[in-house]
Amino acid sequence: MAMKPVKYYVVDAFTDSVFKGNPAVVCFLEEDQRTQEWLQVVAAEFNIPTTCYLTHLTQSNSPNPRFRLRWFTPVAEVKICGHATLAAAHTLFTSSLLNCDVIEFVTKSGTLTARKVVDIQTIDGSNIQNHESQESFLIELDFPTIPMIDFNSAEFSPISKALNGASVIDIKRTATEDDLIVILSSGEIVVELQPLFDLICKCPGREVIISGPAPLDSGFDYYYRFFCPKFRVNEDHVCGSANCVLALYWSKRLGKCDLVAYAASARSGVVNIHLDEQNQRVLLRGKAVTVMEGSLLV
Repeated sequence: MAMKPVKYYVVDAFTDSVFKGNPAVVCFLEEDQRTQEWLQVVAAEFNIPTTCYLTHLTQSNSPNPRFRLRWFTPVAEVKICGHATLAAAHTLFTSSLLNCDVIEFVTKSGTLTARKVVDIQTIDGSNIQNHESQESFLIELDFPTIPMIDFNSAEFSPISKALNGASVIDIKRTATEDDLIVILSSGEIVVELQPLFDLICKCPGREVIISGPAPLDSGFDYYYRFFCPKFRVNEDHVCGSANCVLALYWSKRLGKCDLVAYAASARSGVVNIHLDEQNQRVLLRGKAVTVMEGSLLV
């Protein structure tokens, strides 16, 4: 029997402006009948940082709507992705499918919650895409923290070379995903840095996150960028989940649990963060805007 067309949306996450933030594709699957191979080749066909797949879970005891959520880069499935989760929540909150303020996503990283939070600020009507609601709101994601471990200082040199000779202040390693957290002396250096992606591919670990303190008058607490050429995404424009580890570092360094992060990629983006250290959770807040919709016919 032929499969029904799959509805999809392209959403820019952690921004309220089109063609900014981090793009993600959100696909609605009626049932979990698509193969792993199909999910991966579709993500490769879209060829943007992350394609995610939503399946409504109707057999649930939760009072909130539940969806299975999976994330794919162009080359592999990943265990967690902040910006695509924000994009999925935005798509559901702005559609006629649901009338609620809380959604639960069942993922490979456990059950993640998205909450609709009203934003008092008035947004320019020019930012409204595809007849989306005039109501301005933020989406708050409840994610787990990602613990850090120390990194062997003897390996600093090749990482500095991969970062085009940048002076490295410190390096940490995530305990679960084996990503590198590279601390630089300033946010300006984070902005100006031109990485050597062929050398990053030779660095230990999966991905490289760079971060530095924001300028005093910027309104932000820290700047960051996220490089993942091993997943065929040289730079993930606004990686939400990177803040699950960065929040731990900067909260300790700055002595505060409420932070504002600036993703200093060419597309840029803003992530508002609250660290609940006692429960080891990170609340990530941001906006999103839909830029495209269509159907997959295969």
